[in-house]
Amino acid sequence: MPSRMRHEIGEQPEALRATIGSLLPRIAELEKLAAGTRQVLFVARGSSDNAAVYGRYLVESRTGRLASLAAPSIATTYRSRIDLDGVLAVAISQSGRTEEIVETMAWARDCGARTVAVTNGHGSPLAEAADVALLTEAGDELAVPATKTYTTQLAALAVLGAGLGADVDPADLARVPDEIERLIEATEAAEELPLIVEELARVQGVVVSARGLAFGTALELALKLKEACYLHAMGLSYADLLHGPIAVVDENTPAIVLGAAGSPVMAGTAALAARVAEAGARAYGIGGGPALAGASSLALPGPALPEWTAPLGLIVPGQLVVERLARRLGINPDVPRGLNKVTQTGV
Repeated sequence: MPSRMRHEIGEQPEALRATIGSLLPRIAELEKLAAGTRQVLFVARGSSDNAAVYGRYLVESRTGRLASLAAPSIATTYRSRIDLDGVLAVAISQSGRTEEIVETMAWARDCGARTVAVTNGHGSPLAEAADVALLTEAGDELAVPATKTYTTQLAALAVLGAGLGADVDPADLARVPDEIERLIEATEAAEELPLIVEELARVQGVVVSARGLAFGTALELALKLKEACYLHAMGLSYADLLHGPIAVVDENTPAIVLGAAGSPVMAGTAALAARVAEAGARAYGIGGGPALAGASSLALPGPALPEWTAPLGLIVPGQLVVERLARRLGINPDVPRGLNKVTQTGV
């Protein structure tokens, strides 16, 4: 019987159609809010923090603005006051009810920032408190590991990037739902999928690596492997991986390498996969076109999307691997041990 997680992976195309359709018309509203701001501060935890990493790379690479990730404890524990005049604070929370995130956004506003909420929590405290709320249309998500709430967050951040003047074509977003629908079918049909799952079932650790706009996807996939499969999974930029941690990659610790075909970091991504294989380890590619597939031990297809929207699709083959691997290991992916749908962090 399919898991709830697998069912929700399949709901992503429709959730993305609804989210993109509702948010694209709000680009002008975002332009107005952001006028006069010079920097973006992302406030998030968990999967939402991985979405924020995508947002940061999109903002910095395509809008010319500086972006950074907030440390919520500065607001909630140290209670420091920082001059945030000219800053757009973007708080991301699937439920919109994580107290730490709500409090940090309120702190940012009190410090002079303008505020945006990205949440699936319609009517939530986060949505109600923000200057502008970008509400995702993922519907109810019952499995603890985030799937459709994560990809709809990426869609909302893509719209935010367009509202901040990113050098992109917003029409590219309209192609995403159909492409993810195709990608789910292609991944499920790929002969490599069960082979990768079977090989991962025999190891206790894995490195997940990417760079640039795909880096958040690597972090998200590593998180999913940890929370749903109980693997010691480490998400790293391939630049950081090459600075020392590559020593952990061996015959017992494979690497999953992700990339968007046509990305300026693709050559380095394929070179990393080749180096992993040369070290006697298995390298599993996701996306990256023929360059990454050719350098990998086994590879899964990626989305046929431009780099700025590719992360919305790149995570999907990884989600399918995680769901199958969890069941292969005898774990219910819908209710991993020790986790709740809404996490409250003590201040």
